[in-house]
Order: sequence, then C-alpha cells, then structure tokens
Amino acid sequence: MAKKTRLKTPAVAVNVPQSRESAAEAIAQIGRINRDLARLEADMNDELAAVKERHETAADPLRLQLQALTTGVHTWAEANRESLTQGGKVKTAQLTTGELVWRLRPRSVRITGSDAVLDALRRLGLKRFIRTKDEVNKEAILNEPEAVATVPGISISQGEDFVVQPFEAELAEVAK
Repeated sequence: MAKKTRLKTPAVAVNVPQSRESAAEAIAQIGRINRDLARLEADMNDELAAVKERHETAADPLRLQLQALTTGVHTWAEANRESLTQGGKVKTAQLTTGELVWRLRPRSVRITGSDAVLDALRRLGLKRFIRTKDEVNKEAILNEPEAVATVPGISISQGEDFVVQPFEAELAEVAK
C-alpha cells in the first residue's frame, strides 16, 4: 500500500484591523515596510554594481589579450586553410591543444524599409513573399461585446484587484 503524504501549510497570523484607525495604522506600516524593502534593494544594487565594476575592470585586459590572440590565430589559419582543411575536404583542423573550425552560418534575410519592400513586391507580382495573418481583433470585441455574445469560444471577463497604496512624497530636486 502506498504511503500517504500529508501536506502541511504553515499557519499565517493575520492581524485584521477592527476599526478605521487601526486600518489606517496598518496602511502606514505597509508604507514603512515598502520603504524598508526599497532601501534594502537599493543597498543590494549598490553592492552588486561595485562588485560588477571591479570584475569588469579586471576582465578588460584579459578580453583585449583574448581578442589579440584570436585574431592572430585566425590570420594564421586563413593563410594555411588549404593545408589545414585538406584542400577543403574538412571544416575542422585538429591541433595538439585544440581545434579550428570553419562553419557557414544559416542564411538570413534583413529588411530595411519594410513598407517600400512590400510595395515593390506587390508591383512585381511577388505576393507569395508577403505574409498575411488572420487573427481575432480583441479590441473590437471589447468595443462591441453584444455583437459576439452568442459566438462560442469567446468570453469576456473582468477582474478586480485590491491595492493598498500608502501615501508617499518624493524628494524635490535641488538646483546645483
């Protein structure tokens, strides 16, 4: 017989305000906690920025050295490509410490000025290169919900969120 597993959920202590004043105090406390969290997050980001800057600074000379070595090896490999690839029969050359690989990237299409390209394709009768996409216009349905009320598969829903927004003021900029 299979062992039964019990899921235990920790009890959450909820302090439900009993008056308007205690609700106002709870909102004020929510505001204080939000500000404390924002301060902690700002401190964390300051520390992370300092660590990142320190490591980026240390990595810069290594990146330059890596680029110079890679460029040098590439120059040598291109000069000796015929012998390294056995006259173009292989695309990988094995060396004692690693390999050199030549690979063709997949072809890609880049469009600049898509409106002009679309017009040119239409004028030249090359409509097979133009994609048309049918999709439901949700904005129009929201504007006329009665018209689609009987269409199966369409439902319109609306939810409600409850948000607590403590009053907060921002610091004004000081002219320097």
